Amino acid sequence: MKIWRTSAAALALAGLTAGGMLAAQERDAPESLLPPGFGDPAPAPAPAPAERPDAPAQPRPGAPLTVQPLPAPGPAPSPTPTPTPTPSATPLSAEELLAYELPDYARRSTARVGAIGVDSGGLPANGFGDADGVWLSRLMRHVDAPIASRWLSIALRRMLLSRLDTPARVNGADFAAERAWLLLRMGEAVAARNVVQGVDVENHTPKLYQVAMQVALATGDPAALCPLESLGRPTSPERGWVLAEAMCAGLAGEPRRAAQLADAARRARVARGIDFLLAEKVLGAGAQGRRAVTIEWDDVEQLTAWRYGLAMATGVEIPDRLIETVGPHVPAWTAQMPIVPAFRRLPAAERAAALGVLSNLALVDLLGVLETADDATASQASIARDLRLAYTAPNATERLGVLRQLWDEPDTPEGRFARQILTARAAATIVPAAERAEDAPRLVASMLTAGLDRPAARWRDMVAEGSDAWALIALTDPAARAPLSASAVTGYQGAGASQRKAQLFFAGLAGTGRVTESTVSGLAQSLGVAIGAENAWVRAIRQAAEADQPATVLLLAAVGMQASDWSRVAPESLFHITAALTRVGLEGEARMIAAEAVARS
Repeated sequence: MKIWRTSAAALALAGLTAGGMLAAQERDAPESLLPPGFGDPAPAPAPAPAERPDAPAQPRPGAPLTVQPLPAPGPAPSPTPTPTPTPSATPLSAEELLAYELPDYARRSTARVGAIGVDSGGLPANGFGDADGVWLSRLMRHVDAPIASRWLSIALRRMLLSRLDTPARVNGADFAAERAWLLLRMGEAVAARNVVQGVDVENHTPKLYQVAMQVALATGDPAALCPLESLGRPTSPERGWVLAEAMCAGLAGEPRRAAQLADAARRARVARGIDFLLAEKVLGAGAQGRRAVTIEWDDVEQLTAWRYGLAMATGVEIPDRLIETVGPHVPAWTAQMPIVPAFRRLPAAERAAALGVLSNLALVDLLGVLETADDATASQASIARDLRLAYTAPNATERLGVLRQLWDEPDTPEGRFARQILTARAAATIVPAAERAEDAPRLVASMLTAGLDRPAARWRDMVAEGSDAWALIALTDPAARAPLSASAVTGYQGAGASQRKAQLFFAGLAGTGRVTESTVSGLAQSLGVAIGAENAWVRAIRQAAEADQPATVLLLAAVGMQASDWSRVAPESLFHITAALTRVGLEGEARMIAAEAVARS
């Protein structure tokens, strides 16, 4: 089978593979092993839509916002319990393992791949309906992740993890590779691993071998390559598989064989410098390993996936100057690394939470560890103590004062958003009262980051109509009494909201059916939201919704939301996304996305 290569090589594996790295070393010119953002300079402003026909619409001063067009298009039997202990089985050799065939009942078909079913929150197996697999694969490959919306990212992760039928015209293992590769770019390294491990080794394809190596590196788990190495090495062109053979021999407690393989790889110039030393450090970590390796980063100018993954696996600290050059998805990988001390994980965890990778509960748990950790910084311990006070202070006035302090402390929008996520459940403990209405917008916004729509709605009668808190509740109240009138919608801007917020507010209301239907066209015209504009993307997401394809809708929603922040998302896109999600039964997600748009704009 031809190995995956596309015109989007910078986005896909050409710049990410171990083979690319090793070839570049032979030219004495480093080449990034990681997805876009690794080793790249700070991103330039996004080009105009005409320069990137596959990108979402970008607002331009003085120009109307438009929606950017798309590119053309049996259960296993239960084991019988053994009444008495049995001796351990004799381990099989590599040759015996290769010759061993799973019984039919233990094999997993690639016709349906995924880690979670409907009973665990996943999407229905037919979520893609009759959508073409080649087209879906191209869409996944062109999503410029991470995307603007945290809540859409959460929903997209759930879709990509779901146990879904493989669409027509694609191999199931190849389609799993596309799903895992998108998850990696979103920062979801653990979720990507779950997708890769959902395919039996005997069904792996060259594309899946390539992605499996990147997943192993992103999770700091080179041992994950060992079950794949004997087949991946002859199947995939990556030179990293040659070093994987040596590392796996070391991890298996065969130091002599590992040393022979490593020495042969060095003589063949498979790798050199820090890339070879890191591989040596991994193979020396196995039983009876005797190779002591010192890693120095002084001469390293670029972080690559190989260096990142093996450093994480061996507990080697990566200098901040190299970490600062990577894209936002990589701190999200780091936030999920158990080997990284909690005090080093906190900054990465805050960024991961803002992306949707970590939840409120995960952040709270991490701060709980840092409260008593000996290596926590004074600032981290103070944040942890303040968070505890936000829950336990004797009265609401004190708790609210602590919350304000936590919210105001960060000096970046992303940092302040992460604090809202951290405090979501603490905010829900504040009893609504008229004298606290001034803090209601931030309290409500904080609760909604964790999906606490019912506690947020308790403020309904305490806030003024036209305020930000009122707008957020109008978008998310699960017990909304009736659609809003045109005067109520326009009153939001009249009460002081910016035109941008008013447009997003209307788009979210109209998309989720929370505004009087007869007033939609007039409001769209008066607010300058061109919800009637037609292009390929609009037609595609509408047709997917009409065909009841929630997985396709979520993927197309991500295509329409691929921007670095909310300022680059058109209100028209928000309307079509929330309308399509609502139609396929994902109204809860649509409401949270709409509220996030208003709260973060």
